[in-house]
This record gives sequence, C-alpha cells and structure tokens, in this order.
Amino acid sequence: MHRNPLDVQAYRTAERLLRHHRKELVLGDKVTPRWIEDGARFWYTSNTAAGKRYVLVDPKAGTRQDAFDHERLAVALAAASGQDVDAAALPLPAIQPTADAVEFDAFGEHWRCRLADYVCEKAEGDAPGNPLEAAAPDRKHAVYRAGHDLRARSLDGTRDWALTSDGTEDLDYGANPDYLMYSTLLTKLGLPHLPPAVAWSPDSTRVLTHRTDQRDVRRTHLVRAAPADGGEPALLSPRFPVPGDERIPLAEFVVLDVTTGSVTAARAEPVAMSMMSPIFQKWAWWAEDGSAVYYLSRTRDAHTLSLHRLDPASGAVRTVLTETGPTRVEPAQQQLQPPMVKVLAGGSEVLWYSQRDGWGHLYLFGAENGELLAQVTSGPWGVQEILHVDERERVVYFLASGLVEEDPYRRSVCRAGLDGSGFTRLTDDGLDHAVTVAQNGAYFIDSASTTGTAPVITVRDWTGRVLVELERADITRLEEAGWSRPERFRVTSADGKTDIYGLLYLPHGFDPTRRYPVLDTPYGLPTASRVSPSFDPGYYGYEAEALAALGFVVIAVDGRGSPGRDKAFHDASYGNLGDACGLADHVAALRELAATRPWMDLDRVGVTGMSSGGYAAARALLRHPDVFSVGVAESGMHDFRHLEPGLAEAYHGPFDAEAYAALSNAESADRLSGKLLLIHGGLDDRVPPQVTLRLAERLIAHGKDFELVMVPDADHIYFGYEHYVTQRKWDFLVRHLLNAEPPADYRLPPVPIDMEALAELFG
Repeated sequence: MHRNPLDVQAYRTAERLLRHHRKELVLGDKVTPRWIEDGARFWYTSNTAAGKRYVLVDPKAGTRQDAFDHERLAVALAAASGQDVDAAALPLPAIQPTADAVEFDAFGEHWRCRLADYVCEKAEGDAPGNPLEAAAPDRKHAVYRAGHDLRARSLDGTRDWALTSDGTEDLDYGANPDYLMYSTLLTKLGLPHLPPAVAWSPDSTRVLTHRTDQRDVRRTHLVRAAPADGGEPALLSPRFPVPGDERIPLAEFVVLDVTTGSVTAARAEPVAMSMMSPIFQKWAWWAEDGSAVYYLSRTRDAHTLSLHRLDPASGAVRTVLTETGPTRVEPAQQQLQPPMVKVLAGGSEVLWYSQRDGWGHLYLFGAENGELLAQVTSGPWGVQEILHVDERERVVYFLASGLVEEDPYRRSVCRAGLDGSGFTRLTDDGLDHAVTVAQNGAYFIDSASTTGTAPVITVRDWTGRVLVELERADITRLEEAGWSRPERFRVTSADGKTDIYGLLYLPHGFDPTRRYPVLDTPYGLPTASRVSPSFDPGYYGYEAEALAALGFVVIAVDGRGSPGRDKAFHDASYGNLGDACGLADHVAALRELAATRPWMDLDRVGVTGMSSGGYAAARALLRHPDVFSVGVAESGMHDFRHLEPGLAEAYHGPFDAEAYAALSNAESADRLSGKLLLIHGGLDDRVPPQVTLRLAERLIAHGKDFELVMVPDADHIYFGYEHYVTQRKWDFLVRHLLNAEPPADYRLPPVPIDMEALAELFG
C-alpha cells in the first residue's frame, strides 16, 4: 500500500508536547512549597522566561519576592568555588533562607552567602538528605534499611545502631510487597531499594513500621535477558500472588523506640497488603500528640473497612470504627488518595468519610463507642479531600466536587461545622481548585484552573481571602507550539440517560472541511479518573496532546464505573471490570460527538493506552470491532487471573474461575479483526509480561495478524526506553490510521531523567 510521508515537523511538535518538555512551554504553572519556620514562610522555585528563580513568600506580610539577587549570587558562588555558575540555572537543590543570608549545597559543599555584600563562604551545615532514609522531624536521627532489617543513625555521624535484627527474606521490615518494590526501575537508577516504610512519632523518639510477611506467597518468574555485564540471562522470582490465593503479603505493625531500643509489636491480626505498605499509602499514622497509632484495615473483598487504635507502649489494639457495605467501602474515591479519616485531638471523636447515603460525605463519630454524632456534610455532591480541621472553632475545611454545574469533577474549597451546620463554599468561581495546606495549617496555597484555563496560584486564608498572588501561568509558548484548548464535553452514556464527561483535542492545523481519524485514550480501572479537572492533564493527557499534534482527533472519556461522582456511578464497574470503565460509553460518546462534528471519521477509530489503559485498548478491539480498528496496548493488564489480587478482588469481586475468565483478553482473542500492536517490558515487575505473551499465544492459535514488541529488561513504565516505545506507537498509529509513512529520518531522543517525576512516584 502506498503511503504519503508525514511531515517531520508533526513528530517534532509532538515530541515538544511530551511531559519532560512541558516546563519549557508552560511557565509558572506549579508551586511546590518548601516550608520555613513550621510553615510561617516558604520558598519555591518558579520557572520563568529568564530561567529558574527562587522565590520567598511571607503570607502573613502578604509578600512574594526573590529569595536573593540571582545574578549577584551566581557571581559570588563562581568566585568562591572556581566553577561556572549560570544565574538562570543555579545548581541549588534547596536553600535555607535566614535573616541576613542564604545557605545551600552546591558542588559537593555547603555554602553560606551573606546578602549584605554577596560573599559566599563554605560553612557547616546539615548533610544533604539521603533518599534511602527517613529522617526524624527534629533532624537528629534517620532510619534506613540494612538487608531485611532497620537501623538508625544520628545525623551528626556519631552513632549507628540496629533497631531490628531478626528480619529475613520472608519477614522483611519496612518493605513493600515484591510487586511494588520497583526493583527493575531502582536497579537502573543505581539504588538498592525503596526508603523504609516508617512513620516517625511527633517527638522523634519512635517509629511505626511493619514486618512484611511474604511466607509461602506464590512466585512469578522474570528473565533478565540482557544483563548490563553481558553475562548469562538471570532468573528473577519475585513473590506475586494472584486472585484466589490463600497467601498474600501481610503487614505486622511494630513500634521501635530509637532511644531505648524497645520493640513493641501490635497485639492484633496483621493487615493484608493488597498493593503497598499501609504507611506509604497513609493508611497508618501517629496521633498528633504521639499517644497512639491509628491504622485502617480492610477485608480482602473490600466490603468492610475498620479503624484501629494501637497503644505504642503496650501493643494493645482496639477497633474504633467499622463500616460494611454491599460493595467496596473506601476511605477515599480514588485509590491513591490519602484516606479521609481524622481522629480529633484527645482521641474522643473521629471524622469519617463514607458513601453510605450514595454520595461521599463526612460523618462525626464518638471514638469510644462508635456512636454517630453528626452527618457533617450532605447533598448531591462529594467530599474529595479533608484540608484542615479547626477544632477550637469546630469547623472542617475540605475540597468537594459536584458543586459546579458546568463540570461535576471540578473541586471547590468548602467549610462546614462539625455538627453539620454552616456549609459554605469559600471558592465560588466555577474553577477547579487544587490545594496545598501550610505545614502549620494557618493558610493554603490554591491553584485555580480548568482543563482549558491556565492556573492562577495564590495563598489564601481560611475565609478564602487572597493573601498574596504567587503565579499566573504563561502558556504563550505552548500555544505557539500549536496547542489549542481541549473541548470539555458532556454526552449521554450507553444507558441512554446518564451524563458522562470527557475531553476532545483537535488535530494541529485543524480544518473543519477535512475528515480526521479519531483516537480514544482510555484508563481501564475504577481506581482513578481519566480526565483531570485542572489544567495539568496528567500522564495520559500529555500523550493526548502529543497525538493531536500528529494529526488525530483525540478523545478522553470518564465512563460509568470510574470514580469522582456518586457511589452508583462508581459501582457500575463492580463485577464488571471487563467493560474497562465504560467502553460501551466510549462508543456512545464517539457516535454522539461525530453526529455534530462531520470532521470526525468514525471509519478510522483507534485506541491506545498503558497498563489498565493497555487492557482497555486491546479490549476495545476485541469487544467492539465494529468501532475500533487500530490499537496499541502498552504493559496491558490483559488477564486479571495472573495479576496481583488487590485490584481485582476489590473492584470485581472474590475470585470465581468463570467470572475471571470472562475478563481475560486472551479468551476473546478469536474476535480480533483490526490492527493491534502489543508492547511489554521484559522485566515488568508490576504487570508481568506473561499476560501479554498469553494473549499473543492465543492470537497466534487463532491465526490472527498482530505485532508484538518485547522490550528486554524494561520495567512497567519503560524507564530508559520511553523514546523507543513512543516512537513505535506513533509510527504504528500513523501508518494504520493516518495512512501515512512516518518520517524516515526522525528518531525520538532518550528522555532525560526527571527527578521530580520520580520523587512523585516514590512519595
């Protein structure tokens, strides 16, 4: 088949729109505060047209200013260090502003620069933080992993001692389950393991951790086919349970006293770890006064959620609250959100999130007898995050969605009395509000935006009053690259009555007289929404913007079964994971959108996704072959029978051989009629490559044509291979949907290591 070559500029533009280039195109869209004086002030870095600037903010005074004169400091540091220093890219990972100076680490030394005369001198200072350690709040000690045990050390270097000594491979202190230890990725980064799963007591004397029990847990097998040293292939056999297995990883809570060396084990049943450490997941925490530890546990079917109180001195545990429901009982709608559970000071009351009335709301319970004291919030909308509780005023501040008629996913800052009275919206502007609360709780940083409106970032007090404006995002360069605001749409789901929402991205150089192929970019699990309500599009959103630059109309849909709305909407996925969060709704959306947009060519519809999106992409071709004709499935979760049990058992139901077989893409391999590209990493320790290979084997058995790319030694996110995988995906979609030949002389370069993204990944 003859294909016309695609203009190389389309690939160049698409590359510029990928996540790692975003900070070059969008300026001033993010503020990551670094607290000073317990949050009374903070500093952050701002990406500006003149380069990176360090900004110092005093909310009480209402001031925002450069933390120092960047040009003078660059000259002073260059003179003192003998190194070249660029004022627009100062090599300072962190700063410590004082009244008359600024301190920082650079070139392997600690420096102090006087602001009166800009003289930089080497100085004594705290050692840089070690990413493999957990430092105490008072910065005097840190805890780290040593083999299968935990050790502590004083940060002044005077002492290093063991906190545990009985750890083994099967009983490992402070560890995630094997399938979420990121072993493949960490090996590539030259790191031996994750930091320990520990939580320090407020007084810095004790740590909460757990012994991870993986005895008799099933193993899977991966092959390191191309070792870096060129040696023989190596067999890796991580523990990896599957649905229905009796043995899954467990967390046995212990409290370690770093001052006395005592070890206090919780006198209770261990907690099932369906996915990750409850400490990493923030399902376990210290009381603010250090008098107790609280933790959540959930039954394997996720129908019962309980709050427990652990006495750190005796190990005694009592159950404070329990809620049971006909489907999942969740402490938050999206899986990786911190739980919306707060034990108030003194431990006598608990603020508890529940969907018992069909929406996500807050309830106040007595902690001694579990008595319901008040329903704090109510109405046809949902609480999304607890921000702050003012116990003296008996008021809770929170984010809620469903209050903006135009878009039910946008979040508003709200307030309500703990007795259920006085509900008030503090932000009533129709925008989405992403909030960071100050360390001292006195104020919050608010980023207000929409999917098409660039952020304005301010500091506000708890009346909603703006104390100081920090940033107004500049998207001039993004628009110059050809980006246009995506269209937020509302259509009717496949049931003919439910409103569903999504985004539509126009191809660059859009001409309404032409017809364009359409790409769907689904997320296939009910654990997170596909579309962010804010300007930051998230992982899949960056990809959608890049695909639009190649010449596709791109859509993203949150169908029935996805989170962020009412309980019934979310529960549409329960026992129905095979619909991949509303694939039938995606079909309905495509048809309704195309009915008024003749430039959408529904004879050329493709689909692409990664992980659960990879499952959804292949599922779309297999279950809706009359609609989807081309698909790319990366790291696809194609068979839940061979994946870790937490997701499937909580979101589909207890293991049943027939029901789980119906979820498998391999069982529908005979239905493939379109063009399919399967991609998987050979060392994917999150979604093992066997699930893609099992699908490939069934496709071969049925005589189906497809393409398969196995990336040797790649992990779940293809770290180090992202450029190659992206190029293969783009080339496949361009050939089979655009009917064009990819540029022969263009290759995506390797993606630079994004330390900020990795920091987000590891918490």
